[in-house]
Amino acid sequence: MIDDILLDAEERMEGSIKALNRELSKVRTGRANPGMLDQVQVNYYGAPTPITQVGNISVPEPNQLLIRPYDKNMVKEVEKAILAANLGVTPNNEGEHIRIVLPKLTEERRQQLVRDVKKIAEEARVAIRNVRRDANEGIKKLEKQGGLSEDDSKGYQEDVQKLTDTFVEKVGKTVEAKEKDLMVI
Repeated sequence: MIDDILLDAEERMEGSIKALNRELSKVRTGRANPGMLDQVQVNYYGAPTPITQVGNISVPEPNQLLIRPYDKNMVKEVEKAILAANLGVTPNNEGEHIRIVLPKLTEERRQQLVRDVKKIAEEARVAIRNVRRDANEGIKKLEKQGGLSEDDSKGYQEDVQKLTDTFVEKVGKTVEAKEKDLMVI
């Protein structure tokens, strides 16, 4: 039972890290990253489909994305989907493919993006702490039911705290790397 609580806590904390990475991939650093299009859904013959399944996305230059739809008739639909996704970029339809040129980031915009990244990081830390709280409540519940001694309960709560510290540190390192990436011109 206690192993289930610890395993569940670790899996949920890992999920928080994955969610953090997903959110950070949406933050534009001035360099082209195909990940910024992950949330774009294209109307593929009536069904919303991820853009990655409709075409090939490449990075021909550091500030450009090139989308080559597998079906040439889908170029207009892909263009509409990118505009509808409200990414702050304008797709250029070049007949058989679409090119997105990312504008240079100003210093003010970079600082705003760093603030946004810090907010995202704090949300991830809060999610991890919530998992810690839930795990500790589960451990205390087991203790009250007589399944654990008080000393064992304290020991497992310390294990949960160590796990929490590890994941909060991962958040810090991930965010630090993203901030560095944002501030490089």
